[in-house]
Amino acid sequence: MIKGLAITPPTLGRIAIGSVVEKNGKRLPVKEDFFTITSNIQGKDGWIKHPVHDQLLKTSGQDKLRSIPVRLLFNDPALNLRAEYCFFDRKTGRPICVGNGETCRRYSSSGIQNLACPSPDQCEFAEGGTCKPFGRLNVKLNDDDEFGTFIFRTTGYNSIRTLTARLSYYQATSGDRLACLPLQLKLRGKSTTMSHRSPVYYVDITIRDGVSLEQALIEARAEDSKRREYGFDQNVLDETARSGFKNGLFEEDSEQVKNLLDEFYVNAGELDGNDARQATSIENVPSNLTGKLDQILARKGSKITIPTAALESVVAQSDIVLGTPNAL
Repeated sequence: MIKGLAITPPTLGRIAIGSVVEKNGKRLPVKEDFFTITSNIQGKDGWIKHPVHDQLLKTSGQDKLRSIPVRLLFNDPALNLRAEYCFFDRKTGRPICVGNGETCRRYSSSGIQNLACPSPDQCEFAEGGTCKPFGRLNVKLNDDDEFGTFIFRTTGYNSIRTLTARLSYYQATSGDRLACLPLQLKLRGKSTTMSHRSPVYYVDITIRDGVSLEQALIEARAEDSKRREYGFDQNVLDETARSGFKNGLFEEDSEQVKNLLDEFYVNAGELDGNDARQATSIENVPSNLTGKLDQILARKGSKITIPTAALESVVAQSDIVLGTPNAL
């Protein structure tokens, strides 16, 4: 096995809840209230839809795809959904630092260093908002390809937090038979102060509509028994995948990362007010309260200095929010 190359599940296509559009010569992300399933091929108008998209849309009987029946490839939730903090070099598309909130691996002039990861809000290296959570979820949409998957990528806390919780709970309740459960991706929305009360959309994973948890657990037990009878070893598959992921620092190559930067890591200086409200993520928003107050007052042509004690009082009594875009 080539060292330094992450071995990931074969990817047949992408699942997205947003797109990138050209505006004034710039590529900007736009939020959407439905799923789009694409192939791995791009045309002049963006990613080309995968045939399974229209098949599922027709089956749903709806005008928009808001749920997708799926199965998972692995029993270990951390193999199906990999989430970490990522700091990218925007010029080269190269990941500079990748961490999990406890430890990180960071490129330096002397090679790769293993360091503590305090999370972006408390990391001096991450100042400027260029380090963000980044999650990847691989799912199977049919049984035509035993190991072929479609990948959903997100930098949204809502999606990452919800998917992490659900996968852990389903693994526990199914007796470690996560790969045998009949599941579905489901689009959900909510309004927050940060979104200016407009809806933000995120991805959840649940038992399929029309199937109770009891029925799903019975089906998973039967599927697991059938697999064992014909020699399918899920434990060995999980361990093989775990070794493959650990073989490299980052899953995506530099070309894929450039597309990810367009989609998820937009520079605030490149957006006008309307664009910012539609973007799925944004950079250079001050993470500390002083910076946020300065940014608010800068719009009015003034600047202030506030003692630390006063800042703590403000934090305890109010909710000061900047005009940041909707996050998935």
